[in-house]
Amino acid sequence: MNITLNTNEVANQLRQDQYASYSYKGSIALAEYLEELEESIGEPMELDIVAIRCDFTEHESLIDAVQSYFMNYREEFGIVYENPLTNEIEENSATDCDGNFHDEVFDSVIKYFEENTTLIQFDGGIIIQDF
Repeated sequence: MNITLNTNEVANQLRQDQYASYSYKGSIALAEYLEELEESIGEPMELDIVAIRCDFTEHESLIDAVQSYFMNYREEFGIVYENPLTNEIEENSATDCDGNFHDEVFDSVIKYFEENTTLIQFDGGIIIQDF
């Protein structure tokens, strides 16, 4: 017996998992991603909220995600580097004078996640498939 769920029903199921911490917008974004995945493979998927919780993590921001996945994200994304002329470790500013991260930092991070895992961006945060 199969039951077909719509986007809101899937999102509600994801949010009812007491061990998950998806926001409303995050659960909608994840449900939409899963629906698109189901459509692209051409087969119905079984909703396994435990497996989804174990595979996908919501983060408030891209930098929050980077800090969760990388011990030294400043070095990983070129914010800290070894000067080839002096062989000294120098730190580039990751932010502009207003405290906002440079677009190059965001672009590097997004590119890394897109090449290595699933990145779901939505208004209010991001969801990353754990890797």
